Amino acid sequence: MNKYLLTAAAVALGISANAQQGGALTAKDYERAEAFMAYNTSPLIDRANVMPTWLPNGKFWYRVTTQNGAEFYLVDPAKKTKTPAFDANKLAAALSSAAGTTYTANKLPFISINYSADGKYITFGADGKKWMYDAQANQVTADTTKAQSGKPARLTGRAARSGGNEVLSPDGKKAVFIKDYNLWVRDVATNATTQLTNDGVKNFGYATDNAGWTHSDRPIVSWSPDSKKVATFQQDERKSSDMYLVTTNVGKPTLHAWKYPLPGDKDITTIQRVIIDVENPKVVRFNIAPDPHRATLSDDISSSGSFDDADWKADGTEFAFVSTSRDHKNEKFRIANAETGAVREVFEETVKTQYESGWGAINWRYLPASKEIIWFSERDNWGHLYLYDATTGKVKNQITKGNWVVTRLLKVDEKSRTLYFMADGREPGNPYFAHLYKVGFNGKGLTLLTPEAGNHTVSFSPDDKYIVDTYSQPDVPPVSVVRDTKGALLATLEKADVSRLVATGWKAPIPVKVKAHDGTTDIYGVMFTPTKMEAGKKYPVIDYIYPGPQGGSVGSWSFVASRGDNQALAELGFIVVAIEGTSNPLRSKSFHDMSYGNMAENTLPDQITAIKQLAAKYPIDTTKVGIWGHSGGGFATAAAMFRYPDFFKVGISESGNHENRNYEDDWGERYNGLVENSDYDAQANQNWAKNLKGKLMLAHGMMDDNVPPYNTLLVVEALEKANKSFDLVIFPNSAHGYGAYSPYMMRRRWDYFVENLLGLKAPYDYQMGKRTTGK
Repeated sequence: MNKYLLTAAAVALGISANAQQGGALTAKDYERAEAFMAYNTSPLIDRANVMPTWLPNGKFWYRVTTQNGAEFYLVDPAKKTKTPAFDANKLAAALSSAAGTTYTANKLPFISINYSADGKYITFGADGKKWMYDAQANQVTADTTKAQSGKPARLTGRAARSGGNEVLSPDGKKAVFIKDYNLWVRDVATNATTQLTNDGVKNFGYATDNAGWTHSDRPIVSWSPDSKKVATFQQDERKSSDMYLVTTNVGKPTLHAWKYPLPGDKDITTIQRVIIDVENPKVVRFNIAPDPHRATLSDDISSSGSFDDADWKADGTEFAFVSTSRDHKNEKFRIANAETGAVREVFEETVKTQYESGWGAINWRYLPASKEIIWFSERDNWGHLYLYDATTGKVKNQITKGNWVVTRLLKVDEKSRTLYFMADGREPGNPYFAHLYKVGFNGKGLTLLTPEAGNHTVSFSPDDKYIVDTYSQPDVPPVSVVRDTKGALLATLEKADVSRLVATGWKAPIPVKVKAHDGTTDIYGVMFTPTKMEAGKKYPVIDYIYPGPQGGSVGSWSFVASRGDNQALAELGFIVVAIEGTSNPLRSKSFHDMSYGNMAENTLPDQITAIKQLAAKYPIDTTKVGIWGHSGGGFATAAAMFRYPDFFKVGISESGNHENRNYEDDWGERYNGLVENSDYDAQANQNWAKNLKGKLMLAHGMMDDNVPPYNTLLVVEALEKANKSFDLVIFPNSAHGYGAYSPYMMRRRWDYFVENLLGLKAPYDYQMGKRTTGK
């Protein structure tokens, strides 16, 4: 009878009976779990991922994949029509004839198309050659056409990099680059180069990209719209402290050293702002003191892909920017005269904790034509937009208002005085679902443009008349539609088909809502359960954590087939949860600031109370709780094991910033305060390591230039001093992510939870990377 029940339970779990009887999982069990990784699930979703490519004539094309191959469509929003971009069978036959190679309609050798300027030909690349297809003549020939081109997009930052460490001008005729610590310009047509600055030296160079945790040879500049000037800075790192890493290799190791200031350092990196006349080389210095290397989004002043906190007047005569204090508590809005460098102070905002201008995008704009400024502030406890007078520096009116938050300002139509923006929390239901709205500068006419429940992503047409909107939920597949910016739904493009995925046994995660540790605040998350569950059985729970405070455990609230290895772990016999705790963003200012000055809290009280509440409804065994995370999640995992050792029994801490005095200066000083004003010592994980009771695995890359490995080694030393047993995985030449070793780390993670939380033996040295789809 007992043997029969054990076998039935194993079958119900989808785990082999022999493995269960032997107290072990097999390679087959791991293979079944691995079938739920993204590389196996994503290929089973059809008609999703609509990414429009807009054409100058207002139309757009997109490509979707199906079980039988790819399909291309051409959409005319004005006429509300959607038609095949071409006859795939005819094009395949014509291309086969022209190229001398056989192609089929469902496996065409390209993923992108374009149209000739006259609209007669479809152009594409295949096998290293450019082709054009005349649908009327059903003929493919070598491409000699000129593609359609509308008004050139303004290119800056990463988007303008022309295959190297250059930044193109908006007109595409010039490219700036760094050479010998100075800024140079290259004429794109002739390749002639001109030196723009002459006094750049090591650690005091121009346009240098170095925020400590990110560094490259690309220049950080903002081109003026007329392509005649660039705004940048001379970055002073001469007194900044160094960070060191050494390679592991045969023979002597190579020392890597770079500037990496730490919290509490007397001297940090500063920038001396300048504008450079590119046509007649001249450096104009701003008449202000150097700014700390800070921005309203982060310490990386190019985090948005270009020179952050920068906005030009169209004629290039003025340059607006924001100066951020070292602790992010003070922001100064300033406007510089591009000819003289004279800077005018417009207004400033000071906050008690830390200011930020949005999430993933900067939400302020300078509007010189009307002498106004759109400004983002959380002064009323919610992230909203305000209209300022650029002459007086006074608030004209609050534009948006309510218990919800503007996340991204997308478009500013100065002619109609209308703003288009994404916002969270205004509509009923999940407060993390982003919707598109428009509103007048005066705060009137607030209109919801994407009403369907779910998380929305949008793409505007070049003339801003239309949008392609894709919306979904963690457990609801995406739908893509076309709308006009008046709010009308014009056409449904695609509805994702997950039937092939569901046929494999896949199921969506379960969205959950519980109370935070304060007993009143609603918090949200997703839960992953085995696809086959045994009635009456309780399951060990694994808490996947990324505590922020700049992000959260769930990440995107849109539909994805797999979220990391959460479902795969569930298939091994666990329930996995990801909870957005208090002090994570995208809610109110007070919500986000709950752990300000106490980073070690790491949302852990919320994680504990959430698991206990879920256990009252779902078959969760709260005596077997595991936790794991990477980076900030690694910090949180070790903190959980040390501070709540009776609740968390097994933890895997990857690349954690365990001691924030050993992590780059900006992050800790922004979210925790300056060292002299905050007890960093009480928050350092190594000082709590003696409390470890459960099983802990630490992992780190020894060439981690984001979170230096000394963070983990401090914890290692403390555990050894306390005579505590633990496990350690080191990747000698890996950075913050483990690259080619990521499958190895995932396998070790599975093994660790299977053996220490599930109590079964894992298959020996299972090889990750098995693909069950697309063979």
